[in-house]
Amino acid sequence: MNNYPNLFSPIKIGETTVKNRIFMPPVSTNLADKGYITDTLIEHYSARAKGGVGLIITEVTTIEPVYTYLPGDISIADDSYIPGWKKLADSVHQYGSKIIPQLFHPAYMAFPIPGTPRLIAPSNIGPSYAKEAPRPATIPELKKIIKQFGEAALRVQIAQGDGVEIHAAHAHGLLGGFLSPTFNKRSDEYGGDINGRLKLVLEVLDEVRRVCGKNFIIDVRISGDEYSDGGLNLNDAIYVAKQLEKHGADMLHVSGGATIKRASSIPAPGTKQGAHIASSEEIKKYVSIPVATVGRIIEPWIAEEIIANGKADIVMMGRANLCDSEFVNKAQNGNEIDIRPCIGCLRCLNGIMFGKRVSCSINPSLEIENEETIQLADKKKNILVIGGGPAGMEAAYVAKKRGHHVVLCEHKDELGGLMRLACVPIAKQDIAKVTKYMSHKLAMTGVDIRLNCTLAKDTIAQEFSDYEIIMSNGAKPIIVKSFTNFKQCVSADDILAGIAFPGRKIVIIGGGSVGCETADYLAPLVYDQYPRDREIILIEMTKSLMATESGPGRSLLMQRLMSKGVQINCNAKVQRVEEDKIYYEKDGKTICIDDADTLVLAMGYRSDTTLSDTLKELAIPYHTIGDCEHVGNLKDAIHAGYDLAKDL
Repeated sequence: MNNYPNLFSPIKIGETTVKNRIFMPPVSTNLADKGYITDTLIEHYSARAKGGVGLIITEVTTIEPVYTYLPGDISIADDSYIPGWKKLADSVHQYGSKIIPQLFHPAYMAFPIPGTPRLIAPSNIGPSYAKEAPRPATIPELKKIIKQFGEAALRVQIAQGDGVEIHAAHAHGLLGGFLSPTFNKRSDEYGGDINGRLKLVLEVLDEVRRVCGKNFIIDVRISGDEYSDGGLNLNDAIYVAKQLEKHGADMLHVSGGATIKRASSIPAPGTKQGAHIASSEEIKKYVSIPVATVGRIIEPWIAEEIIANGKADIVMMGRANLCDSEFVNKAQNGNEIDIRPCIGCLRCLNGIMFGKRVSCSINPSLEIENEETIQLADKKKNILVIGGGPAGMEAAYVAKKRGHHVVLCEHKDELGGLMRLACVPIAKQDIAKVTKYMSHKLAMTGVDIRLNCTLAKDTIAQEFSDYEIIMSNGAKPIIVKSFTNFKQCVSADDILAGIAFPGRKIVIIGGGSVGCETADYLAPLVYDQYPRDREIILIEMTKSLMATESGPGRSLLMQRLMSKGVQINCNAKVQRVEEDKIYYEKDGKTICIDDADTLVLAMGYRSDTTLSDTLKELAIPYHTIGDCEHVGNLKDAIHAGYDLAKDL
């Protein structure tokens, strides 16, 4: 039964009919080799085509050889790239899907590879992280680049690609920069007003159409609103959309925001799905060509709603299809419960700028060997997994798929480990979906799950002496004993678990993720100095909060903390704690807080070695994974469980 009739109806893009309305937008992978298509990259996109995606837009594909966007991105800068593209297109087409590259000139966003000349831009304005200002591109250079876009598109056509996307969104790269008043300060024919800023994009569009003809999809990606003072707004975008249609665009991919404004173009975890639908809905009223929307669309129901309610004609689902290559097929077949949930954490992209391959927190392998393709073991074993957190759950699942007999023991009355607490803070609710998903797949594979099971030394020796043991019993909060002198001293875990309830004035020690999320959770939603609201003081000994994190999630969390009036003290160290006083040092001065009600410790975690010590006493060999081996994040835990179990 198809629960999503709008989502799974075909759509015509120009002269091409696409089988459904779920398209995959560009998601960088770093799987190319010096711009060339690799077998791994072909397998990556083919898996999504096999999984049911209607049309795939590849990651950034550069159109000339001088400027590199990312070390592992794709190129189509000369004819030597055509054979790889042909192989990719053929592989995707065998599943009835279409594929187009996103053509891009990085300009002032180029990767600073040694030997790269000074970067070009619309004007001498670039991002704040650059080492020098870019130089304005000359008109002869622009004419050459226009021709290069056309030549690149022709190579795609020769390789039997279905079309191209022209990237002019997010004030990003050459075309996005020229279109945005934030970066384009020119007063010649390519600047000054909206028609001048749009001129380069239209000339590129005209050239691609001239070279490739009518039977070739041309999609243009734009920001419906840059959400920034001085940037493109929705009124601008409506006008731009009309001009693009007049010049022959077959489709508009309406995104939003700007690359340099964190959390604007790529939505943060926990924020609303369909981040840019207000823009796509409005633009759709003024054009007759299909309009796509994008931005944290991660579940089938919202994708169906967007199309059914006229918000867009097409939904772009990137991270959801990255997380589960079979997302589309599972949705169409009514198997939503089996969809691996994307939590929007963006760890898929965290290492991309540093040349690392794409990865996913919840999907432990984006390689050819993965959870779906893993093979049965030659020799079947008895496996005992101790600890039902994410590492233990993943290890138990994969070991069972390998054909082993698996027993999973968890000392609490439910699975999930620290995921049960991690989903409690604001904007972290999607982690609950991971616990539900992992519990479901364990049950479906027939793992012997034993809850409320505390393993004593004798039990291990008698019942599991012939088992291969995997220790995944997690970590415990670090508690400084002298700090517990305070009248109400609790861990952040106790707060999030509902074990402890704090007073009105709260001091939190530790400005990592847990401390900041707990402060956000406890602080009033509106900071209006209401007398009965809580007062939160956050103390961190280093110079910044959440120093190991980056991206939209951290950005929005910091903004919330500041807007809620949380008192942030960095470079501050707690010296001592008395029953009703907390002393800390900052800038060489000692400060005493003598009116706090609750002290919350969020000072990190320490691996739990209790059972490891027992196994050592029994001389039983074992493996350790997850936090009990090395304290990390959710991605670390799931990947550790997979990496160990796939080789057992």
